[in-house]
Amino acid sequence: MSKRLFDILFSLIILLLFLPFGIIISFWILIESSGGVFFIQERIGRNGLSFTMLKFRSMSKNSEKDGKLTIGMNDQRITKSGRLIRKFKLDEFPQFINVLKGDMSIVGPRPEVKEFVDLYTPEQQQILAVKPGITDFASLEYFEENKLLGMSDNPKDTYINVIMPAKIELNKKYLNNPSLGTDIKIIWRTFKKMMGI
Repeated sequence: MSKRLFDILFSLIILLLFLPFGIIISFWILIESSGGVFFIQERIGRNGLSFTMLKFRSMSKNSEKDGKLTIGMNDQRITKSGRLIRKFKLDEFPQFINVLKGDMSIVGPRPEVKEFVDLYTPEQQQILAVKPGITDFASLEYFEENKLLGMSDNPKDTYINVIMPAKIELNKKYLNNPSLGTDIKIIWRTFKKMMGI
């Protein structure tokens, strides 16, 4: 089975199973604060091309004006519903729509905003050779990235000089073996992380 076919079939199954929970989450977000259900942001994808990535909105309206990084779960911009959906990574589920559209794959390097991609060295840019993904080795290693940033005196500097280079190295590890078998292993490990297993 090709990676693209697997992405489509898996995404359809997940979206159908998740639909009832997605409707509940959507109503909760709308009732709690104004600003719509989805957080829509431009990210950089394969070959450096930009695309619009979807998430369930977990922060108050126009929060991005105060910075693109989320500084721990105590970030005052995060809503009550946002704390719950972020804890279990439920805010990421709308990205299966991005997978169906062909902007993303289920497994692949997490897409960055242009501000940070512009800082990539020529060697680091090689991770843009594949479609970005919902999960990857770096997502597993930095599952609680927000906590790390929350403990930093300078979160942006910590992200740019420590976390981002380490994540890119893990992404390069995936590029060395981008097989369907590897994808399934990463998906299973991600599920276990979400469930706290």
